[in-house]
This record gives sequence, C-alpha cells and structure tokens, in this order.
Amino acid sequence: MVEIPAELPRRRDSAPARSARQQPANPRSGFARHYAALDLGTNNCRLLIARPQGEGFAVVDAFSRIVRLGEGLASSGKLSDEAIERTIAALKVCSDKLRRRNVTLARSVATEACRRASNGHDFIARAYDETGIHLDIISAEEEARLAVLGCHALLEPGTGPALVFDIGGGSTELVLIDTRGTVPTVKDWHSAPWGVVSLTESAGGGDSAAERAASYARMRALVRDSFAPFAARLPSPGERPRLLGTSGTVTTLASVHLELERYDRAKVDGLIAPAAAMRRISQDLAGMSISERARFPCIGRERADLVVAGCAILEGILDLWPAERLGIADRGIREGILRRLMEAR
Repeated sequence: MVEIPAELPRRRDSAPARSARQQPANPRSGFARHYAALDLGTNNCRLLIARPQGEGFAVVDAFSRIVRLGEGLASSGKLSDEAIERTIAALKVCSDKLRRRNVTLARSVATEACRRASNGHDFIARAYDETGIHLDIISAEEEARLAVLGCHALLEPGTGPALVFDIGGGSTELVLIDTRGTVPTVKDWHSAPWGVVSLTESAGGGDSAAERAASYARMRALVRDSFAPFAARLPSPGERPRLLGTSGTVTTLASVHLELERYDRAKVDGLIAPAAAMRRISQDLAGMSISERARFPCIGRERADLVVAGCAILEGILDLWPAERLGIADRGIREGILRRLMEAR
C-alpha cells in the first residue's frame, strides 16, 4: 500500500495534469519560481506550467494538442513517421513555452505508446535532440498513481472504497483507493491494454447501423475480458460506490450531458453526473455515424472517430463498479507531477 500526500484544495483556476522526469531549466534570479509538467500520451501532448500558491498552485500557462502518437501502433508495433513529426512539432511549442516562462523545474513523461512501440526509445532520443525535452517513459503503475494524486480531491465524501480511472489513448488505468485515513491509500490497481486509439484500431469501424452495433459489441467484449483479472480481486463496493474518472472521454461526455456549445472547464471539472445518463449518452453515440457525432460541438471532427471506444471502456467500468454517480475530473497526471515537484522542493 502506498499513501498519497494530502489533497490539493479544489481549484477552478488549475488545469489538467500528467507525469515526467525532472529537468532544471536555467532559472533567472528575480523571477517567480515556475514548475512544469508535460504528459505525452498515445493521443495527446499536454503541458502545464504553474507557480506555488498557498497550499496549491496557480496556472501560468498551458498547452494541449491532439498528436495521435500511437496511430497505427496496434498493427505495426512502432510509431509512424507521420505521428512522430506531429509530436515533435507539438514538443517544440512546449519547449518554447518552457524557455519563455523561465521554468525552474520540469518533469516530462511518456506513457503507453512509447512503452509499447519498438522504436519508442529512438523517438525519445530524437525528441531530446530536437527540442531539449527529456521524456521519461513511466510504468503503467506510476501513471495510475500520478493520475490519482492529481484528481482524488474531487471524490465525493464517503467511507467505503472508491475507484478512480483514467481512460487514455493506449491503455486504461484503474485504481482502488481507501479514503478512511487522513490521506488516501492505494489498495489495488490495474492497467488494461485498451485506450481510445488502440481499441478503435483493433475493433472500431462500421458504416451501417448493424456494423456499428457489432463493432461496439466487440469493443465491450475486449474491455470486459481485459478487466476480468481486476474484477476478480475487487471487494464489494458497498452501499454507495464512489467513482471518479479523469480523461478526455469523461470530460467530453460530460460536455454532451450539459449540452455545452463549447468546452467549459469550470462547468466540467468537479461535475457529478448520473451514471445512467452517461451510459445512455455512450450508447447513443455508439449508434451514430462519425458525421453525426462530429456535429456535437465538444466532440467535433477531432474526437468523432475515437469517442465510441471511450464509451465502450466507460460502460465496462460502470459494469465493474456500479456507482449511481460519476465524478468528472479535468485534471490528473500533470497535476500529480506538479504536486510531487513542489513538495520535493
């Protein structure tokens, strides 16, 4: 069991977070101390720069871009040249922000795509040569713990065990925590090899309604099988199971639930949504064509092809841990990294 440090105060001015390796960045005297966390996932590249403020931190700058680093990885076993070029371009933007913001200490992490790709370490070396950013390929366990560290403050109060999950591009992390003490304790965790990119490439597709239904059923079956070892270990969730999700899937579905015309983090981060409503939205989206899904303002063309895989994973989690309410977090790995950096200093 590993204890997680005391939670951050809930902040509406902080942005999502993820994990990385420590990098000093030539601080200048006379400037406020800034810290940075960069999370390079299978689908997104995200940067958060912040300065300490009270018991938490204030966001100074942020960056997020869909790079689809893991595109084609399921079939080829390697990162494609096109995906690498897209990602290097995004990392150059991050590198420029780190220099301009006089970052004192940064950590940059890479997750499932780089863990799985045969050329993952070659990509890491090239990224460092061209951008100066050292990406640390972290384990699935550390990824899960950082996500919990960054978002657990949004859990509903309660005494029973709680499940926190992060649906990524290449994998999904599930963490069972005990919140009865002064700090949460990780009781068990599981990493499933399905995220929105890997699951879409393995089982997605279909033009007709019947083909889409069959595809969604395949996705649900793959997810269920990948969760089976964890399901066998899970204790009873108790009378009032608590569930908290951090990922683009849950924030996107929350935006659809709220009928937002544009994404609004202040309305989404910390939202408690009925699980039945999230399941209904998932099933509705799974039955739509890509063009129909793209008409939702907070889905658009960028997410229309991948969101159904996220829906299948979310339904698998709701089957696993039958909570009536789902907490939504627009924070996670990056915040967890920032907390560790600031506490260490």
